[in-house]
Amino acid sequence: MIGFPPPPALLLTGLRKSVPGGRVLFDGLDLCVARGELVAIMGESGVGKSTLLNLAAGLDRADGGSVAIDGVALESLDDDGRTRLRRDRIGFVFQAFHILPHLSLAQNVALPLVLQTVGAAEAIGRANAMLAAVGLAGREAARPSQLSGGELQRVAVARALVHRPTVVLADEPTGNLDPETADRVLDLFVAEVRASGAAAILVTHSDRAAAVADRRLTLTVHGLVPRDDR
Repeated sequence: MIGFPPPPALLLTGLRKSVPGGRVLFDGLDLCVARGELVAIMGESGVGKSTLLNLAAGLDRADGGSVAIDGVALESLDDDGRTRLRRDRIGFVFQAFHILPHLSLAQNVALPLVLQTVGAAEAIGRANAMLAAVGLAGREAARPSQLSGGELQRVAVARALVHRPTVVLADEPTGNLDPETADRVLDLFVAEVRASGAAAILVTHSDRAAAVADRRLTLTVHGLVPRDDR
């Protein structure tokens, strides 16, 4: 019996998106990201990099084209369906961390599991294991105010991966960090993405950050163009 290969983790096909006033950000954009692959997307400010991540996550809707995660087309889902897919299959890492100050580190990391109604004991156990994986063992009960920027970004990486998502989306995750700390966070991010087998998109202005990716692409109005500056 001949089996069929699994669908790609993330498939963007013919995406078109414009902004109020009619300016087209991109038209006919295609991208396929496999499990375990890390793709860096670069481009000038305002070209639509963050918008592209929002489309991939189902937080925004394209004017045309399709977004599919694990073969499920987001445009075929209602709002509740997109929310469930985002909860179960997508992890986010943001430049501004977005760690909740009133929760402990373990509680912050466990949030995606709590939203999936995983039991409290299992959620905290998995959160503690992820904190150990990112070098924060023994800090589970600490509050975010006790951490440096680099440590907070490690917490953000742990939270993005704790629920074993299909796709990880990172929007300028090292933009607020000094170069040495940024390098450490990037190394950690890549290692954990590889270990989880997730497909990852890294949006960045930094050539240094993009260098960790398997592919580097520049976003233009005509779509994604491979960079040849390796």
